[in-house]
Amino acid sequence: MYSIASMYDLSHTMAAEYLAGFQYPWEALKGIKTLILSLGEKLGEDYEQPSPGVWVHKTAIIAPTAYIGAPCIIGANTEVRHCAFIRGSALVGEGCVVGNSTELKNVILFDGVQVPHFNYVGDSILGHKAHMGAGAVTSNVKSDKSLVVIHGEKDIPTEQKKVGAMLGDFVEVGCNSVLNPGTVIGRNSNVYPTSCVRGAVPEGSIYKKNDTIIKKR
Repeated sequence: MYSIASMYDLSHTMAAEYLAGFQYPWEALKGIKTLILSLGEKLGEDYEQPSPGVWVHKTAIIAPTAYIGAPCIIGANTEVRHCAFIRGSALVGEGCVVGNSTELKNVILFDGVQVPHFNYVGDSILGHKAHMGAGAVTSNVKSDKSLVVIHGEKDIPTEQKKVGAMLGDFVEVGCNSVLNPGTVIGRNSNVYPTSCVRGAVPEGSIYKKNDTIIKKR
């Protein structure tokens, strides 16, 4: 359930070839900046370059108060709303919503991802049509600054200090939830509002609280 192959349909991201080279999604975090710069140089005339290292599709809608730091790619028909703060190393797919006061840093957002209201998404990968409710955030550094371990059926050391959340395709995260460092949520799963999620949530599940995870019917 941890693998890229089990969590993502790679036909819905510009990073498909890159991600296919890894077994686990968190292994891809370190190379996102280099990936974006490489992809950006190959983009055609459908993309504009408002500043060095930033490529925005001509059909994307960018609010005048949004900040987009390099390197970054914004895909077709994506909306970046007022006061969004894209710090850099963000690959944002097609048909996405990056909402008001949402902050992105070192992320891959597959096509159709919505992070529309007051979200922080850092050192994370969000699958096709994943959605984070208002105020839901990814925590990407442990309080003791130790290396992140993925906890689930088996524990997997990441050997990285900064790992946010890996959300599979069609994951729904409820409002004001906190996804602790190294959270992995399998595709088609739902997280209740105001949850504090730690570890791995299996595919096709409903997360109510740590000791209450049920399979969808």
